[in-house]
Amino acid sequence: MIENSDVQRRHDRLSAFLKAFPLGATQCESAEAANLLIVDANGRGGPTHVLYRARSPSVVPDGMTVCAAVKVDFGGNANPLVGALPEELCFSLEDESGLLGLSELIVAEVGVARCGGGTIQARLCEAVVVLAIRKAIAIGTVDAGLLAGLAHPKLHISLVAMHDDPVRNWRITDLATVAGLSRGQFIATFKRTVGHSPGAYLTGWRLALGRAELRSGRSVKSVAAMVGFGSAAAFSRAFSRKFGYPPIHGKAQG
Repeated sequence: MIENSDVQRRHDRLSAFLKAFPLGATQCESAEAANLLIVDANGRGGPTHVLYRARSPSVVPDGMTVCAAVKVDFGGNANPLVGALPEELCFSLEDESGLLGLSELIVAEVGVARCGGGTIQARLCEAVVVLAIRKAIAIGTVDAGLLAGLAHPKLHISLVAMHDDPVRNWRITDLATVAGLSRGQFIATFKRTVGHSPGAYLTGWRLALGRAELRSGRSVKSVAAMVGFGSAAAFSRAFSRKFGYPPIHGKAQG
């Protein structure tokens, strides 16, 4: 049992995103400003569904009552995972005891002002978002792209390896071995599922991490080394091609 738990931790699909792009949540006075809604869809008097829109404010469907409205920040468009999510995730809480329990706690905190309530609400909402994304991956919400790759029984292992260790000089044969596929199978399956070649995806991930690090105030030279580029010049060229501006302006563009 302990050995299996270790394997699961090594293949954690979300830990690298949570580390690189901090997740934060703040309560909203109106649903129009929120992108995470806990709603009552059938007049039960309590939460029945969770709606999460990672890239835009939520829209309250007709007939639903808002129990809690929260603005969640998960790195915005700089986070590749946010870009890979569907426009909206909507889950019924009927068969989701974990999400239901968290949602009820959030609604209770919103309803009564208590010491530390804002902090508790934020942490609970962050947990709801992680559980919602985890569920989206588990049920195969999309057919292609990063989320599909993370849901793939073999490819997700190679994606997690790249996410967790971007500095490593990954070869295609290394990644194919990690995924348990032949080199040819791995390349074809990766491109068909994720939409990019393994090398292009790895470069994109490194650049996304690099842009996040630049915003924290680090130098181009140190960031280049941190995310797996052989030199600051190579990083600068790739960064400019990807984002349309040089990395020296990365923090300003954030």
